[in-house]
Amino acid sequence: MADTKKEFSKEAVEKLKKAKKVWLITGDNERTAKAIARELGIDEDMVMAQVLLQDKAKKVKELQEAGKLVAMVGDGINDAPALAKVDIGIALGSGTDVAMKTANIVFIKDDLRDVITSIDLSSYNVRKIKQNFFWAFFYNIAPLPIAAEILYPLFGFLLNPVIAVGAMAFSSISVVLNSLLMRRYNLKL
Repeated sequence: MADTKKEFSKEAVEKLKKAKKVWLITGDNERTAKAIARELGIDEDMVMAQVLLQDKAKKVKELQEAGKLVAMVGDGINDAPALAKVDIGIALGSGTDVAMKTANIVFIKDDLRDVITSIDLSSYNVRKIKQNFFWAFFYNIAPLPIAAEILYPLFGFLLNPVIAVGAMAFSSISVVLNSLLMRRYNLKL
C-alpha cells in the first residue's frame, strides 16, 4: 500500500523543478517511493524513502544544515513535526488538523499548483514593496536639499511649502497606484 498522489502533482512538480529542487520524503518503501518519483518527474537521488514520523524532521534539519531554505507540503499527522521545522510549512486543506495548525500556509483546496502560485505571488509582492520604498524615498528625499537651502547659493531656488506638500501627496499617490497594479498579477512560472 502507498499514498496516492494528488491531482495535478506531476504538473506542479514540473513547474517547481524549473526554479527549485524538489524532494520526496515519504514513509513508503523505497521501491514504491522511486516509482512515484519517476511518475512525477522527481530525480531518484532526490527521494528519501522509509522515513519514519520522527525522522522527517531530522531529514529537514539535514537539508537546512546544508544551507538550503526548505519548504514542505504535507497533509498528515506524520508531517506535522517536519512542518514545524521547515522554513515554510504548507498544509493542504484536506489534511489533518495537526498539519494545518503546524503549517505557516494552509491551502483550502488540494491543488498543488497553488504552491507555485504562492511562490510567484510572494516574489511579485516583494518586488512591489521594494518599488514602493523607492518611490516613497525618492519623493520624500529628493526635495530635502532644496528645503535645506543647500541649492540656494547655486541656483537661487527655495522650496515653496506648497511644492513640498505636493511631493508628499504624490509620494502617497504613487505608492497606492503602484500597489493597485498588483490587480494585474499573472502567474509567471
